[in-house]
Amino acid sequence: MSPDEIKTHIENLRQREKELAALLADPAIYAKPEESRKLGGEHRKLESLFEDFSAWESALEQISGNRSALAKENDADMRMLLETDTEELELRAAELEEKIQISLIPPDPNDAKNIIVEIKPAAGGDEAALFAADLYRAYLYFAEQENWKVELLDHSATDLGGLKDVSFSISGTDVYSLMKYESGVHRVQRIPATEAGGRIHTSTVTVSVMPEAEAVELDIKPEDLRFDVFRSSGAGGQHVNTTDSAVRVTHIPTGVFVASQQEKSQHRNKEIALRILYARLLEHKQQTEAARLAADKRSQVGTGDRSERIRTYNFPQNRVTDHRFNVSSYDLPKVMEGEFRLILNPVLKIVCEERLEELRNK
Repeated sequence: MSPDEIKTHIENLRQREKELAALLADPAIYAKPEESRKLGGEHRKLESLFEDFSAWESALEQISGNRSALAKENDADMRMLLETDTEELELRAAELEEKIQISLIPPDPNDAKNIIVEIKPAAGGDEAALFAADLYRAYLYFAEQENWKVELLDHSATDLGGLKDVSFSISGTDVYSLMKYESGVHRVQRIPATEAGGRIHTSTVTVSVMPEAEAVELDIKPEDLRFDVFRSSGAGGQHVNTTDSAVRVTHIPTGVFVASQQEKSQHRNKEIALRILYARLLEHKQQTEAARLAADKRSQVGTGDRSERIRTYNFPQNRVTDHRFNVSSYDLPKVMEGEFRLILNPVLKIVCEERLEELRNK
């Protein structure tokens, strides 16, 4: 997208910003919390975009001014200062231009949604369960860095400190727009702590990232749902509930069901089960639509497809590789400390370039 195209897009969006400001100034909108939240988020994004655009224009003006000054300047020291300042401004302008172009791409309708994430060990036994726990912790660190809120919904641990499964929600700004690239099979190659011979093991875990959904979005009727209650199971003794607090909810038309026994309250377990069920049903709906419309697998990113191996964490090589986009980072410890942007930022850049090319060719 050329600078002139960027400016045209920005000017077109200024009218939309005025419309949003007028809507948000009407007290009546706050009687509709979901709509006001959506409009408020759109308005904040546009304000941020306009700030970046102003900073970008300012940087371009300063670069132009520096070049004019350089054409007339004979003093060596002054020329060096101007050249250094120009280089810094050019880097800043390039960063802002890339950020603006990403912001101008039509968003995925789900990008602003909160999400539910499920992590499960696949191949590899205890080592897969241990890596599932490591990956869960890495996502918690990532959420903290992004100022997102995490709520644990359900989990089951192994005796060695791994996870049989874990479900959690993440809420905040643009959660799905980043986390959707985490859906799929994650492979780990490392020497397990329990391996006396020092051999590298390969294990896998599956990650599903599902945008949260409401019953109204899915056209779910009360008669479509069946609720069953039962006693929670656990490690035994005091860990087993003596009341029917666990809840299983089944969507009768599809047969999809979710059971929750994380909480002592039946009401709370019902709420958790419904949230996960709605997210799974929306995931299924989106997968079906994407399979019908997609021209290639790359366009199915973000549909929650768990069958595709998307990433490898190779500990001996200190490497993380995203196989969909051929992107690697050789700072695996930082990624496991939550710095997923080492992988995601290059991915976002590739996706942005592809989307821009699609828009140019339309």
